[in-house]
Amino acid sequence: MLLNFALQTVINAVALWVAAWAIPGITFGEGRTGNIFWTVVLVALIFGIVNAFIRPIAKLLSMPFIILTLGLFVFVVNALMLELTSWLAGKLDLAFHVDRFFWDAIFGALIVTFVSMILSFVRSD
Repeated sequence: MLLNFALQTVINAVALWVAAWAIPGITFGEGRTGNIFWTVVLVALIFGIVNAFIRPIAKLLSMPFIILTLGLFVFVVNALMLELTSWLAGKLDLAFHVDRFFWDAIFGALIVTFVSMILSFVRSD
């Protein structure tokens, strides 16, 4: 179980890093940790915790919208989780920021979803 959590954290870290590389409005920097690597790892941990505890509640509450949009609203929920991670990282003095919700967070959520899906598929083989 701990190994699975560690592997998922690494997958989240890579997915967040790819999103920050691809989207100019998502940034990592040298914050309190003094090293971008540790900032990415800590933000991935926060992102994993947010996805484990808050995302299921958000998906349950938005279920009518998810059904109405044939599942596309899940990307909005994922973008909200990315924004929440950005806010929590700011509160913890970590240098991770998402500029705008609509373009940056939505496209970032798409990238994080697809990179995580590909890496999880590779991991399972």
